[in-house]
This record gives sequence, C-alpha cells and structure tokens, in this order.
Amino acid sequence: MFKIIKREEMAEGTVVLNEVEAPKIARKAKPGQFVILKANEEGERIPLTMAETDPENGTITIVYMIVGKSTALFKTLQVGDSYQDVIGPLGKPTEIEKIGNVVCVGGGTGIAVMHPITRALKEGGNHITAIVGSRTKDLLILEEKMKQASHELLICTDDGSYGREGFVTEALKDVLDKGDTQMVVAIGPVPMMKFVSKMTAEYGVKTIVSLNPIMVDGTGMCGGCRVTVNGQTKFACVDGPEFDGHKVDYDELMLRLQAYCEDEKRCYDDFCLLKPEYAR
Repeated sequence: MFKIIKREEMAEGTVVLNEVEAPKIARKAKPGQFVILKANEEGERIPLTMAETDPENGTITIVYMIVGKSTALFKTLQVGDSYQDVIGPLGKPTEIEKIGNVVCVGGGTGIAVMHPITRALKEGGNHITAIVGSRTKDLLILEEKMKQASHELLICTDDGSYGREGFVTEALKDVLDKGDTQMVVAIGPVPMMKFVSKMTAEYGVKTIVSLNPIMVDGTGMCGGCRVTVNGQTKFACVDGPEFDGHKVDYDELMLRLQAYCEDEKRCYDDFCLLKPEYAR
C-alpha cells in the first residue's frame, strides 16, 4: 500500500495533487518518467508522470485532472489513505544536457509534468524560458514552482483573465523570433504539442514532446500506447514518453484519443479534442 501524506486541490477542484509514500520509486525516478497507479481492486490502472520526487523522504508527487470514473475515485482518497498499487519508474527519462537557451512550454496538467524537467534543465546549466497556459486564471497550476524552475516565466490564458491573452504558441513565436533558441520542450494537450512542433519546424529548432496515449500495462506488452514516429510504430510506455516533436503523427494520435471520447464519453486530455478552438 502507498500512503498519501499530502493532498491539495487546485484549479477549482478539478485538479488534485498527491504526495505519496513510495521510497523505492523515489530513489530511482528521474525527470520525465511516469508511474501507473491503481486506487483499489476494482480501479483502473492510470499512468501519470511524476511532478516531483523526494528521495530523502521517500515520496513522489503526482498531479491529475478529474476526467472520468477512475480519477473521480482517486479524488476520494484523502491524507492517510493509500493507493493499492504504484508501479514505476516507467519510461525513459529526459536527456538532460547543457544546450543553451531552452524554452519549456506547458499546458493544463502538462505543467506538472514539465516542472521537474524544467528544473533539471536549469540545474544542468541552461537558460530557461518557461511558457505556461490554461483556459482561465483559475485553472493555472504550479505557477510559483515554474517561476523558481526557470529564468523567465510567461503566462497565457485563453480568455485573458491572467497574463497574456491567447495560446502558448503565440508567446512562443515571440521568443523564437528573437533567435538563439536551441531547444523547445512541449508538454500538454496533443493539439498544443502539434502546433508547437509545426511552428518550431519552421524555425529549425529541436523540439521534444511527451506523449499521452492510452496505456494499460506500461511495459510494451498490450500495444495500446502505440504511436507513429518518423513512419515507425513506437510504444510510448517503453520507447518514450518523449519523442522528437517533428516526427510524431499527431493526427493519428488524436484520432485514437477521440475514439475514446466519442465511444466511452471519457477524456484523456486536458482539452476536449472535439472542440475546434483547441484543434488549431
């Protein structure tokens, strides 16, 4: 059993942070890796990238959005309660090296995934410009942590209620226009990553994205997380979750995610893929 020692509701209660006792995972986990959690015997296996690890205290931090039955079950767990299973660390960690000027773009709960990567890249000697976005001010998460993890933080909201009005891609364009950006890391809704990658391709800037297809076992056996990268089939759980953003077939990935939204009324993304305003 994996006990919850800290719990925080964010984004008007639609997003929950849990700090969970998992000493073996905390000692081995690196930025970019994920775990699979199960609340109880009847619960589903849910993959979540770790937002923080504390090897000294033996804890990991996960952040999730309530989007269906299983995450609603997660929300019922309080401090002192436990997850039945936490498996990890899974996936390949982010390659941290000194590159130069790096832009880290996070949207929705993808900001939680971006945080440890941003911090590690900064500690690795890079100059970090972070761009984070949400639909409204109330849905923005981890602002202070992202501010500490970067040299410059730019905030965007769709409705203009906080920071700059508009999409993160608009702020990214302004940064790219200045030149001297060596790499972009983008994590968030699939349409956001798609159009970030499309933009950076025009500037010839290396781009890394973290993909979130459906996963079941997390070891490459089920094939549910398959994605097409550079014309080849990859499994996000073992080959990723990070890939070259310029080589991902985003349209195929969105079609696979849409199938679950349409057939089971479940959403595996922060923004509904069927809404045209998020498919730009």
